[in-house]
Amino acid sequence: MIAAMMTAANLGARVTGWGFVVFTVGSIGWSTVGLTSGQTNLLATNIFLTLVNMVGIWRWLGRQRAYEEGAEAAAEKSETSPQSGLYNAAGLAGLPLMTDEGQKIGNVVDAMIACEDGRVRYFVVATGGVAGIDQEFRALDASAARLGKAELTLDIAHNRFEALPTIAADDWPAEPPEPATPRGE
Repeated sequence: MIAAMMTAANLGARVTGWGFVVFTVGSIGWSTVGLTSGQTNLLATNIFLTLVNMVGIWRWLGRQRAYEEGAEAAAEKSETSPQSGLYNAAGLAGLPLMTDEGQKIGNVVDAMIACEDGRVRYFVVATGGVAGIDQEFRALDASAARLGKAELTLDIAHNRFEALPTIAADDWPAEPPEPATPRGE
């Protein structure tokens, strides 16, 4: 159960990779039980699961971890570079959306990038709900926010963000809507 939570939570390459390590220990243990008790089906199944889990370890503690560390290294080096800072695109998902006053109002789910110039066109932001249930999604034009190292900060008033139309979790627009004028303005 611990390994399943570690892999399902998708908290980064290290946590996911160590989840596969826990899975591997379990499948080796069950293989031993199958071998010592003469249960060939249990043994065969867990030998296969051990191989699958080893692929998971290679992918998440090997290859993916290297990618994440490479992106972190580039971001750190860019802090002292005369060019603008770099941020790894995979790290956008989960970034908190903050107001100028420091209030967290949601999390970035993803970002849509324009093919012609490689710039972020808009962020998809989830707000409200509990544990992903009953969340509302909005497309926030990239010009309406500032990307920082650990957060995305609104460049428009919070009520203008709230006035943006909600979008379906599985049907995002080709273009972000213009920030709506809030009621009373």
